[in-house]
Amino acid sequence: MDKDMTAYFKKKLEDMSQNILNEADKTLMEMTDQTENYPDPTDRATAESNRNFELRIRDRERKLLVKIKEALERIENGTYGVCERCEEEIGTKRLEARPVTTLCVHCKTAQEQHEKEHAQ
Repeated sequence: MDKDMTAYFKKKLEDMSQNILNEADKTLMEMTDQTENYPDPTDRATAESNRNFELRIRDRERKLLVKIKEALERIENGTYGVCERCEEEIGTKRLEARPVTTLCVHCKTAQEQHEKEHAQ
């Protein structure tokens, strides 16, 4: 991968990370500022359900932050864009769709097929 593409993906990953952190801050502010009183149990249950959904999203994003950090480390050590299984270059389209990926399309397909076979 050339320097321009590496710089592009580094910025993309940093932007993703910053966006996730901004959303987490926004969620924290909303949850600490909530002073609603729901006299109706149904409204209270809906609010609680929405809050739980928001927390599940933030938990998934927290896990994505770890993957982003690992991808940035791979950029720094020069292994970004190389499949960890077959050591071939991961296609740009795949990296564009999933910048944190560590597997090329072929190896990811094989992994998913293997998981599907063993899940049955």
